[in-house]
Order: sequence, then C-alpha cells, then structure tokens
Amino acid sequence: MREYLLTLCITAAVTYLLTGPVRKFAIVAGAMPEIRARDVHREPTPRLGGIAMFFGLCAGLLVADHLKNLNEVFAKSNEPRALLSGAALIWLIGVLDDKFEIDALIKLGGQMIAAGVMVMQGLTILWLPVPGVGTVSLTPWQGTLLTVALVVITINAVNFVDGLDGLAAGMVCIASAAFFMYAYRIWYGYGLEAAAPATLFAAVLMGMCLGFLPHNMHPARIFMGDSGSMLIGLVLAAGAISITGQVDPDAMNLFSGSERATVHQTVPVYIPLLLPLTIIAVPAADLVLAIVRRTWRGQSPFAADRGHLHHRLLEIGHSHSRAVLIMYFWSALIAFGALGYSVNSASLWIVLGIVVLSAVGLVLLLLPRFTPRAPRWAESFVPPRYRRRRGTAAKALPAAAFTEYAESGQARPGERRTPVVAGVSGVNGATAIGARARMDRSRAESSR
Repeated sequence: MREYLLTLCITAAVTYLLTGPVRKFAIVAGAMPEIRARDVHREPTPRLGGIAMFFGLCAGLLVADHLKNLNEVFAKSNEPRALLSGAALIWLIGVLDDKFEIDALIKLGGQMIAAGVMVMQGLTILWLPVPGVGTVSLTPWQGTLLTVALVVITINAVNFVDGLDGLAAGMVCIASAAFFMYAYRIWYGYGLEAAAPATLFAAVLMGMCLGFLPHNMHPARIFMGDSGSMLIGLVLAAGAISITGQVDPDAMNLFSGSERATVHQTVPVYIPLLLPLTIIAVPAADLVLAIVRRTWRGQSPFAADRGHLHHRLLEIGHSHSRAVLIMYFWSALIAFGALGYSVNSASLWIVLGIVVLSAVGLVLLLLPRFTPRAPRWAESFVPPRYRRRRGTAAKALPAAAFTEYAESGQARPGERRTPVVAGVSGVNGATAIGARARMDRSRAESSR
C-alpha cells in the first residue's frame, strides 16, 4: 500500500507542477479557442491540460517500475506498457484536436486504433464471468471487439461530461478511488497477482486527477481539453478491462459451502461486470441521452449542444459549484454503493444507506425549486439568493448593463441584450443561455 500511495503522490505532484508551465505554453501556442454558444465560461481559457496529465502518468509508471514490489507488475505483465502505448497515441490525437479541432470521425478512428494497440500488446478481455453460467472464454475476435467497444464508450463518456470546471477530473477521481479499493481487495485479499496492474492503473489515475484539479476548479485557469479527457477515459477503461478479463474468477476458490452462501460469496466475481459500468454511470447516461437527443433532431451524434446533464443543472438554477458537487455526489453514491455491495451483499444496511442517500441527492437536485425567501427585515443578513426579488430591480440597472459592445468597444445602435442577473432561475451566474458575439483575436489577446 505504501508503494501505491507513493506512486499516487508522485503522479499528482508532477501533474500539479507541470500544469502551470503547460498553461503558459498553451497561451503562447494559441490553444485558446473563442467562446462558443454552448460554453459556460466567460473568458477564453487555454486548453492542453492533458499534456501535464500525460507526463504525470509517465512519471507514475516510471516510479512504480523502480519500486521493489510494484516492479513485479512490469516483470510479470505487459499491461503497463500496453497502457502507455495506447495512452501516448490517444494523447497525441487529443493535443492535435485541442489546437486544430480535428473531425469527430478522425478522433473516433484514433480511439479505436489506440484500443487496438493495447489489444495487440495483451491488454484485452480473455473471458467473462456470467452469473448462472460461470466463466465463458472468448475467442480472439470477440475479446478484441468487446475491448475496443469498452474503450471507445468510456473515452467518449468522460469526454462528454467534461463541460464544467473540475467536473470530469473530479468524477473520474471518485470513480478511480472506488475502483482502486475494489482492485486492491481482489489483489491483497485473495492473493491474485493478476489484479495488480488494475490497482496500479487506478492509483496513477487518481494522482493525475488530483494533481490537475487545483488548476481546474471554478474558475478554471486551464482546461484539460480532449488531450486530457480522452486520456483519463482510456486509463479508466484499461483498469476495467484488466480486472474484468484478466483475473480468473475460479482462482478465488469461492465455490464452497451451501448454495446460499456460495451465491453471496461469488458476488465479487460478478461485480467486475458491473463496476466498470457503475463508475461511469453518470457520464454513460449523459452519453446515451445526448446520442438519442441529437439523433431525434436529425443531427449528428457528435454535434455539440447545451443539453448535457450539467447544462440542465445550470438551467434549473444551480450555481456552477453546486452543479459540480451534485454530479460528484451521484458519482460517489453509485461507485461506492456498488463497492459496498461487493464487500457484503447480504447486508440490508448498505441497501438502506443507498436509498437514503439517493433521497438526499434528489432533494439537493430540486433545491432551486424550493429556495426559501427570507422576510424583508432579514434580507440584509442572508445571501442574495434568499432575498425577495423587487419588480424595480431591472429598471434600476443602467442602460449600459443591457448593451453589448461591438469589437471596437462602441455600442451598436439598437443592439440590446438581456443582462445575466445572478439568482434568476434558469440563468446561472457563470453563463448566459444563448448565442454569444463572435470575438476577434485582439479581444482574446487582451483577456489573457
């Protein structure tokens, strides 16, 4: 455990220290795209944060290779090298997309190639534990197709959820923490060395996210971009593939005792089928809803819009920070709920705890609909969101607050826009719903 923690800390430290220089490099390189209609930030923000995360990954794997116990992972398995090869390829594609915005189909092809590179080096699903059937061996073609599908789905799920400051890094960090605890239990509790690579991947992934989060929390100073979101999605998928299709369930020697006891004991065998899905349950749901929504409208599934779950949280009145925390809450509830069930599936307390926390989550989700209003005599002692709105508030605003200035800084005759007023349900303080005026390069340079 000490060596895993050391690897995590080294990865986080390298990522954190490199993010600042990478931000300056992104500004010089011009990786600061104009603000789009679907964006929730107001100022042009540099991308390419995935560069620091990739070097953090390399540093973590390099340190682990020189540690006494973790060195055996590299000696007995080729999976760390397979992960590094696939990560380098997907990271390079992400860097090019952050700078030049390559076509979505090209990115999809690159994701499939990166998954194929990992399969060629041995990181693939060899068998599946199926409840009621047992362990089912897969043919090479079946294992390859299933591996590529899982990698592509996970990468795009993480990429789709990367829409708010700190959202993707925090959710993946929570997922990798739950996955680390599960993989470590399989490796240490059952003595299965085949689970060691997945445990290492989860520790390194936590370090990447923890090192990047201080720079990415609201208001973000740098975005991870596709170079970061696709990278952490691939690492997350690699850990799920390793422990699902490489660990032999029969090696756990759980099939003993009565039939009822065997059913409860073999839950850890079947959890790998569900845990990779639960740790990305929220991003995966967002991905499926986005595909259905865009296809229903006759658009491409890869066309960007403002219909993601985090956008909807902003529209119903949540602040930027609260929307992120709500997404964190649901990710933690699903991931750690599945983890707790895998440890003791016979306990009703775990089920009741999940139900109670789900009810709490629903209350937090609907909180803007039931925001209490303080009496007028107490308005000076409470935050603005709890004060009653006055009908004359809009009239008191100066006319300049309603006027958008053109690129030259002068007002255009007759051009007016509704101001963004904090606390109004449906409009978040960090964004305005609707199209934005196109910015020229001089304004982007001045905002840096």
